[in-house]
Amino acid sequence: MTVVGVTVTPIMVQKYQSPVRVYKHPFELVMAAYERRFPKCHLIPMFVNSDVVNEETSEDGSTQRIERRCALDVDAPRLLKRIAGVDYVYFIQKNTLNRKERTLHIESHNETFSNRVVVHETCCYSVHPENEDWTCFEQTASLDIKSFFGFESTVEKIAMKQYASSINKGKEIIEFYLKELENEGVTHVPRWTCSYICPALPAPNSVSASQPELQHTSTPTVSASQTTDTKDGAAQDAKQDSGAAQADNPPENVAGTPEDKLDADYIKRYLGDLTPLQESCLIRLRKWLQETHKGKIPKDEHILRFLRARDFNMDKAREILCQSLTWRKQHQVDYLLETWNPPQVLQDYYTGGWHHHDRDGRPLYILRLGHMDTKGLVRALGEESLLRHVLSINEEGLRRCEENTKVFGRPISCWTCLVDLEGLNMRHLWRPGVKALLRIIEVVEANYPETLGRLLILRAPRVFPVLWTLVSPFIDENTRKKFLIYAGNDYQGPGGLVDYIDKEIIPDFLGGECMCEVPEGGLVPKSMYRTPEELENEDVRLWTETIYQSASIFKGAPHELVIEIIDAASVITWDFDVCKGDIVFNLYHSKRAPQPPRKDPLGAHGITSPGVNNVQLIDKSWTLGQDYSMVASPLTCKEGESVQGSHVTRWPGFYILQWKFHSMPACSATNLPRVDDVLATLQVSSHKCKVMYYTEVLGSEDFRTACCDVQSLGSMTSLESSHSGFSQLSAVTTSSNHSQSSSMISR
Repeated sequence: MTVVGVTVTPIMVQKYQSPVRVYKHPFELVMAAYERRFPKCHLIPMFVNSDVVNEETSEDGSTQRIERRCALDVDAPRLLKRIAGVDYVYFIQKNTLNRKERTLHIESHNETFSNRVVVHETCCYSVHPENEDWTCFEQTASLDIKSFFGFESTVEKIAMKQYASSINKGKEIIEFYLKELENEGVTHVPRWTCSYICPALPAPNSVSASQPELQHTSTPTVSASQTTDTKDGAAQDAKQDSGAAQADNPPENVAGTPEDKLDADYIKRYLGDLTPLQESCLIRLRKWLQETHKGKIPKDEHILRFLRARDFNMDKAREILCQSLTWRKQHQVDYLLETWNPPQVLQDYYTGGWHHHDRDGRPLYILRLGHMDTKGLVRALGEESLLRHVLSINEEGLRRCEENTKVFGRPISCWTCLVDLEGLNMRHLWRPGVKALLRIIEVVEANYPETLGRLLILRAPRVFPVLWTLVSPFIDENTRKKFLIYAGNDYQGPGGLVDYIDKEIIPDFLGGECMCEVPEGGLVPKSMYRTPEELENEDVRLWTETIYQSASIFKGAPHELVIEIIDAASVITWDFDVCKGDIVFNLYHSKRAPQPPRKDPLGAHGITSPGVNNVQLIDKSWTLGQDYSMVASPLTCKEGESVQGSHVTRWPGFYILQWKFHSMPACSATNLPRVDDVLATLQVSSHKCKVMYYTEVLGSEDFRTACCDVQSLGSMTSLESSHSGFSQLSAVTTSSNHSQSSSMISR
């Protein structure tokens, strides 16, 4: 790009974050091993040499700062080195060791080509929060390529390769020197005290000369502590075993690690082998969600599926993940397994079910599609019931993957599906049935990426290519690669079913000896068919029958909800999403009950207001301040925001929650309106607003318990309103105290 004769090269910025890596050794011993890497390390061929530029030590010896100039022989093409005119790349490394707090902070940046490429890396060694005899290591890096002789892409690849190599090699090097120290008899280094300065970290200019001193200091300590170690050996082993158990069975947030970090052992045990760059993407996306998302943070396995679906492109993965999180919240998918009770017709005629697992430990789902009366199921249940049932199958699959991960001791993130097409014919190509199938595929592809490990299609008949032509364009390319299709009885030979499923669990209807409980299906009786009107009403009921209710809001036609409070000091809680338009949320109190909803379906401005989801309770004859009063400041909420809050009631009576259309302020004659304001006004006024809300009242007993729990944490923030951009999970989030009542403040 050229601007006024000046060539501007696009800036390329890459950021990396490593997981937390744990050394099951005390901090002081790890530091002794770390110092053996200097002035050069034969285990790192690219690390040519290092010179100490500056060194400072505090008066009490607790803090030591060392600045080094390190020469690296970067693994770059010879041509690139000739063009750049260098053989080595020099880095400045600044180490700050705090023996008292037991931390080592390392910062490094490149000195060579600093005007063209900026590489900044930070590392930290610290004590494990849950085990003071373990040491944690974290590493972050950023790469900012401004220009590099037109080789920006090449430089980026080289930097990524070097970073990945550094991540993988770093832990091995420390463990190598720890083993070396152990072979020399150094198994313990005393902690720093004011009266004793630990000599475990020799001066950089005399590393080799000080090593005997280290042995001399450590060896008597080891000998003197042998008796103690013998006595306390069982306790120490139990302590380490306890820590190891925590690492093997971590909660959603790994115990002992910061919330925005993941432990390397945990990643390998529960998520699988990832490259350093893939680990970095997972950690950074998880951290972004923690900082911006006010709702439930998805599990790491869930985040990883969306990253894999977009080849670890952070921006693309974040976009589809945010859309899916919004969808899950709106349709209460997290509660589907607890709330969905399949109708009897599904239990009798839906020919699918779970059946053991494949050779890789993946849950196995069997679908006898050729025996399924798709037309009958659609006519008897409707499209939404079928979709909800398929979603429950996917949710059950995720749960079974978690269980199998624990059972088999290795990450299992997807399942295998076996589809038997015996009996498939032209009646399965019934247009409404195919339409329902395509919609199900679309929803599943968008919200359950990378959950299908393998799809085995058996006994495909001649009509199958027609069905495949219809549905394959709607299936992601990565998913299509997992399809294995067998015609006739080809699945019985080499390379067939036995390669993927143990012979002992092959279903009887496929020639195996294992009894399969999947229903055989058959034709759904026409007496069970429903009329189109009944199916439409059923579809509406399914997606509105959740803990959330929806309401439409028009200009002049707010939506209002009344809650009767008997006991003072109760708490009214609310949680709502602004799905469309901008609204103002108000909370009022009245001593008398509002009148029943008005029958007139027309709002003040002649806009038809649907009676089923727009209720107006405050009568026009009521006067604010006399008939009812405002008990909380109005809260303006924009489209896409998610708001949670509560109010401690001071008086019994009737509390009215109101969602009102947000009108743009009128412009004065002296101030001309801005174009943006006019456009926004036209856009908002031409559409209705829509909210999804959920409210709950806690009694005084429950509220006191909740208050004690919250106050024990020294905070009352859980009783304050907060909003977040739930649709886009916007990085711009706000927290507000609009809903705090005077009684809450007095607490």
